[in-house]
Amino acid sequence: MRLNDATPADWDRLRTVEPSAEKTGLEPWATMAEEEAVEDLVNNPDHYNTGNIECIEAIEESMSSVAFKGYLKGNCIKYLWRYDYKGKQVEDLEKAGWYLNKLTDMVTEENN
Repeated sequence: MRLNDATPADWDRLRTVEPSAEKTGLEPWATMAEEEAVEDLVNNPDHYNTGNIECIEAIEESMSSVAFKGYLKGNCIKYLWRYDYKGKQVEDLEKAGWYLNKLTDMVTEENN
């Protein structure tokens, strides 16, 4: 569960399960945040998922099909270009793969 998705019942459960958070002076959300799953920086980065729509969906909706395919291709190139320089080689290669998979899916759908 993401912190922003917590309901009042979730907060009440946290106070019941983790009363020590209140005794330590930590806010209940601090303990809850530690329980959250590790962020998936390739397939579902938190900073791209605020609001009701994922950033990539908004970008796609704002462009023509040709422009969006160019955007996906450009991101593939970007991550391949810099993977050896940022210190996160595997992550950047996985991101390049993510954009390539999205582009491949789109072209496959258009050709069927």
